This record gives sequence, C-alpha cells and structure tokens, in this order.
Amino acid sequence: MDEALIDSFLDYLKATKTQSQNTLRSYAGDLSQFLEYLKQRKLSEPTLLNAKHLDIRGFLAYLRREEVSKRSAARKLSTLRSFYNYLMLQGLVEENVAKAVRSPKMSKKLPLFLYPKEIEALLEAPKDDVLGIRDRAIIELLYATGIRVSELVSIKTEDVNFGSNYIIVFGKGSKERVVFFGKKAEESLERYLKESRPFLLRDISEEYLFLNKNGTSISDRSIRRMIDKYVKQTALNSNISPHTLRHTFATHMLNNGADLKTVQELLGHSSLSTTQIYTHVTKEKLKEVYDKTFPDNEEST
Repeated sequence: MDEALIDSFLDYLKATKTQSQNTLRSYAGDLSQFLEYLKQRKLSEPTLLNAKHLDIRGFLAYLRREEVSKRSAARKLSTLRSFYNYLMLQGLVEENVAKAVRSPKMSKKLPLFLYPKEIEALLEAPKDDVLGIRDRAIIELLYATGIRVSELVSIKTEDVNFGSNYIIVFGKGSKERVVFFGKKAEESLERYLKESRPFLLRDISEEYLFLNKNGTSISDRSIRRMIDKYVKQTALNSNISPHTLRHTFATHMLNNGADLKTVQELLGHSSLSTTQIYTHVTKEKLKEVYDKTFPDNEEST
C-alpha cells in the first residue's frame, strides 16, 4: 500500500511534467527513507497515511543524528510536504502533517565563484580537436548565460538565435525564459556548429545542440565529468562544478553594474530572495577592493 502511494505520487508528478528526472529520483529516495524510518518504529499500517507531525519531527531528529546536512534534511521535508499535499488532493488524508514541521535553519553559505583569470584558464584548457571545441563551447555558454546544466543539455539547435544572440531555455517547472550570450560565446558556438557537431552527428534528425561522442544528446553527468577533468588540469579549486559557472555569471553581472531584478530574470529564479545571496558576494568583493586601494589603509613608512 505505502509503495503504491509513492508510485502514484511520482506518476502524478510525471504527468504534470513539473519536475525533472533528477528531482523525481530524489523524491522517490526521500519517501522510501521516511517509510523505512516509520517501519523501524513499528507503527500500525498503512504507515504513510497514519503518520503524524511528531513522526516527521522524529524523522528530522533521526537525520540530524545521522549527520545528514541541514540542506538535505530541508529538501526531504519539502518532499514530504509535497507528498502529503498530494494525498490531501486525493482525499486520502485530512491535513498536510508535514506543514506543521519547521524546516531546519541553514547558515547562509556564500556561493563559490571564479575570477576572470580563472575563467580564462578553464576556457583555455580544452584541446583544439572535435571534443575540445565542443567542450569550450559548453563552458563558454554556461558562463555567458548562467543557465543550469539541466537546461543546457535540453537546448535544441532551433532554440538558438544567432541574429540576436539569445537562447530559449526551459527551466524548473518547464518555465520558458530567454537568455543572452555575447561575442565570445557566439564565436565558440559557431565554431562548434561548423567544425565539431557535424563530425559527432550520426542521425541528421538529431535536434539537440550538444552531442556526445556517440552522436546523441550529451548528459548532465557527462558535462560534470568534463568540468572535473578541466578543473584538475588547471589546478583550480576542486569544489568547482558546472554550477560554479552559474554563480560566476551572477557575481560578475552584479560586480559590473547589473541590477538584482535583471539577474533574477536571467537566472530564472522565482524569488528575488534567492538571487540576493549574490549581493553578499559583491559586498565581499567591494570590501576587498576598498582594503587594497583606500590610501588610509596603507601602512605608514
């Protein structure tokens, strides 16, 4: 019964097409973990329908004892809220028991970003061959647009407009938005389309922009492995990931005078508060420049 409820919830999300495959996998894992926790407590069946808010609090306490990060615990609680909201819609429960539970407080961690010279090093790392030309175009586009890897792998050739240098992407919840790219990204993309993609292409009906060595759409996992390779090659911070390029885009935009609302739109954030974390980064940068350049900070000789 419990497993059937989880499957029904996941099927509902698939039908509404509001969540990515990665998110669906996370939901399935979170719900299975909560179900296993309830079974260990030997609650009466069906456990998911009988669960109370105290059980969810106990689950969060259990996660804390297991040293699960606050971010992961908050995500699991969010999953439970969505799940019980679905059960309410189906008339299977009277209330969303997860809503009564407060999310773990998370310390604001400043996002890691790259300085211009580090970006240059990363862009210079790929070889000048078929795959290297593709890899440079991918890195250039991630940095120039701030899009997520999941958005990049979903781009089709028809989504790219070279006349006005913009791309139509589909973000979280299949929300469509327009992102722009500059001259360098344009040059890298055009070179990829002329010198690399034709060699990778196996089927002329293939619509996706970026292809793997087998001629099909490249996966987000492949892009993560590719970035890892070039990060090691250039001896950059080992914590750098494709998402770091998104952080770098936002930070550089704000450092160069873009307003927060514009950056929010370009990143596809639904809430301005999500974008505001980058203002902390720019403040740190301003402080660094101030300390280095203000005359009174110099030691007297």
